[in-house]
Amino acid sequence: MIFSLLAIFVLTACKEVKKPAVKDNSITTEIAYESFGAKISSEKAVDAAALLATFNSLKIGDTVSVKFASTIKEVCSKKGCWMKLPLDNETETMVRFKDYGFFMPLDANGKEVIVNGIAYLKETSVDELQHYAKDAGKSAEEIAKITTPKRVLSFEADGVLLAKK
Repeated sequence: MIFSLLAIFVLTACKEVKKPAVKDNSITTEIAYESFGAKISSEKAVDAAALLATFNSLKIGDTVSVKFASTIKEVCSKKGCWMKLPLDNETETMVRFKDYGFFMPLDANGKEVIVNGIAYLKETSVDELQHYAKDAGKSAEEIAKITTPKRVLSFEADGVLLAKK
């Protein structure tokens, strides 16, 4: 009798239990980011078109806090102290970093970013425009052609997430 109970126990204990198959059709794409400046999340970032609409409602001197996503068009080639982010095919915003507290990698052109900070309209002087052109590696002839101030869609970032690729 004990032998029979032991045999039944062994046979049932070794029985393979099949778990129901779970089909997962969800696609989750997680992007890994490198963080610069203040710690920020990727949540609630608007796209570049939404930021452009916000800029279009501003007057020189107005500011608005915003977090947005774009792709880096250009980074300062000297030390990464500024970057240009497109808002559409013809418009871009000049991004500088709060208190020059951090810089972007020099090889970040073309990478996706999420920036958090203050958007504002600014009129940039000829001297400053020439300085940026020099930092970007423009020729002396190109720099000399800068003779009028420019209305600039500006952004001061306190935190940046750079997509790792």
